[in-house]
Amino acid sequence: MRRPVQVVLLALTGIGLLHAALFTDLYLRYVKEGLRPLLIVSGVTLLLLALAGATLAREHARHTSHAHGHDHTGAPRVAWLLYLPALSLLLYAPPALGAYTAARSNDKAVREQKGFDPLPATSPLPMTLTDFTTRVQQDHELAIMGRTVRMTGFVSPAGRGGGWYLTRIIFTCCAADSQTVKVRMYGTEVPPANTWLAVTGTWHHKGRLGTRAAEAALDVRSSEHIPPPVNAYTDDLPLTPS
Repeated sequence: MRRPVQVVLLALTGIGLLHAALFTDLYLRYVKEGLRPLLIVSGVTLLLLALAGATLAREHARHTSHAHGHDHTGAPRVAWLLYLPALSLLLYAPPALGAYTAARSNDKAVREQKGFDPLPATSPLPMTLTDFTTRVQQDHELAIMGRTVRMTGFVSPAGRGGGWYLTRIIFTCCAADSQTVKVRMYGTEVPPANTWLAVTGTWHHKGRLGTRAAEAALDVRSSEHIPPPVNAYTDDLPLTPS
């Protein structure tokens, strides 16, 4: 790979990063929203390196032509494979992580919480999957008992036993360290995998509420299709129905 080709590779990668971070939301499939400025800086840096490399290549070509020499600079042929991820940033949007990933990842560890604020009287009560799981398994006041809650996520099949989960994939930093939080759904047929739903229901009585033995599960009263959120890798509160 000659120096001019290396310059093109740097430029393509820089343009791809800037395209994903500045003009689309595709970067959210790779990293958390807060890392967007770093992607922009990285893209600009790569373009500056490409510019510097082009200048050096031009100077090198001028000197070698005067000396009637030959340019033997290059890189291993395998370096051509670097073009694939560079071009993918511009030409191909990777599919969002979904049910396939959720079935093969570890569930998100629910952190120990020592105290809970009183739940608002709103019904249905909007909750994240993480908050619901924490209340079910750690709230000794049993505040979730009998409450109608509303949560959003995508459908992931429960496996051999049948059934399904309402699921969220959460980025700690980027796709490589994603974790999964799931709430088991009861009382309905299994919707198509990766369908985004807003689900309303009450805690499904299984295990002792307020202990780790309690299952994070819901008896579904109603569900409705919703569009996937722009940032799908967070565990956000559902929007209040208008």
